[in-house]
Amino acid sequence: MPPIDIGSRRELFVDSFLIDTLTDAHQHLHEPVLKETVFRVEEPLENACTGCYNLVQTDGKVLVYYRGYHPTGKHEDLPEGWAETQTTNLLVSDDGIHFERPNLGLVEAEGSKDNNILVRGREAHNFCVFLDGNPEVAPDQRFKAVGGEGRDSLFGFTSSDGLTWKPVQDGPLAITGAFDSVNVPLWDDYAGCYRLFSRYFEQTGEDGVGVRAIQSCTSEDFIHWTTPEHHVYGEGVPFEHFYTNATTPCPGAEHILLSFPMRFVPERTKDIKGMDYPGGGVSDAIFMSSRDGVHWDRSFMDAWLRPGLEKRNWTHRNQTPAAGIVPTAPDEWSMYVAEHYGWDTNGVRRVTVRPHGFASVRAGYYGGELFTKPLTFTGSTLYINYSASAVGAVSVEIQDTEGRALEGFAANDMDPLFGDDLDAPITWKGSDGLNGLNRLNGVPVRLRFILKDADLFSIRFGDS
Repeated sequence: MPPIDIGSRRELFVDSFLIDTLTDAHQHLHEPVLKETVFRVEEPLENACTGCYNLVQTDGKVLVYYRGYHPTGKHEDLPEGWAETQTTNLLVSDDGIHFERPNLGLVEAEGSKDNNILVRGREAHNFCVFLDGNPEVAPDQRFKAVGGEGRDSLFGFTSSDGLTWKPVQDGPLAITGAFDSVNVPLWDDYAGCYRLFSRYFEQTGEDGVGVRAIQSCTSEDFIHWTTPEHHVYGEGVPFEHFYTNATTPCPGAEHILLSFPMRFVPERTKDIKGMDYPGGGVSDAIFMSSRDGVHWDRSFMDAWLRPGLEKRNWTHRNQTPAAGIVPTAPDEWSMYVAEHYGWDTNGVRRVTVRPHGFASVRAGYYGGELFTKPLTFTGSTLYINYSASAVGAVSVEIQDTEGRALEGFAANDMDPLFGDDLDAPITWKGSDGLNGLNRLNGVPVRLRFILKDADLFSIRFGDS
């Protein structure tokens, strides 16, 4: 196999892409940190079935789009024309922590336009927005979205400001699927195309019972789309109900796609004393990643976010991550998850993650090692995102492809790092090893990481 050329890209240890062997070390999934509730629904423009949150960050603002009013009850029991009463609403924040409902004056509801409603009708169902990073995008189309209710009825939209929208064509997009979910469109700058991640039902077993699953397709113009491909997982990975997907390119490492499906377990219902809630099922959120949008790594089968101690999160359709990641501090990324779905306290909670810290290679007190596959790089310095305990440490060795330490770059040629840093430069003793990796640019090498009570989240080569 030829060496992997990582250039100066940041590489995360969310999968085994760079990992050759682990000795007394393992990959570890890091759960998000629960923060404050940033939003609670208010009648009559929102209700217990409000949800489907997604966000963009632009012009110093965080914009959260969500399904506002939605008729409650099973669709087949609702009156004719129920779909036309749905709305897409907007929240705005300067810091990603404090949100308000802007008075947009666009759509009349309850006899007034003094509200935060953007769209009303069938197309408002699960309206999902992204900021188009295509370098050739027209200024009046820099916002794009999809929305719609019903099988094979997904509509495309564009906007210049994210507030007023126009359809990309008459009628729905020519895509097949079961679109009663948050269907996520995005621009993949690394692949140079638009992607759409949507729902279909995977038929498993002879009983013909369908499992909610994810498919994706691509487009060059956001109008004409390829035939959707079903997500592919590793051998032996079971199908689970993925109600949503919340897929996004990883900030600063956009060649890696991250996905945070809400995992639905319909056969389980939690009987909690004093709680009378219609409908069965429980849910949590999981984490997975991909490098091509079709094949998905599920190294981590455990939950990324559990229901926890909140009793009202032990009913169905909770722990649903919103699509999008917002930097809210130099050392903090914020994400948002729906909680208390179906209750009058329905809302959104902020959670935080370490930048590029979704998963790590971890070794305990007695130490462990990571050996990478052969790779080539570009840059004069190696930077690592790591965390160690007070007694922990990280050492790095550069080897040839046969596993021999290169002169000046052995583990003993550096002082072990200890502490916690998002982008720590590695220096070896002597002038040859001090920011002197240029002579190795393009040369196949292996990296050996020696970890003691430490996590290694990501690496990159570069000049600064």
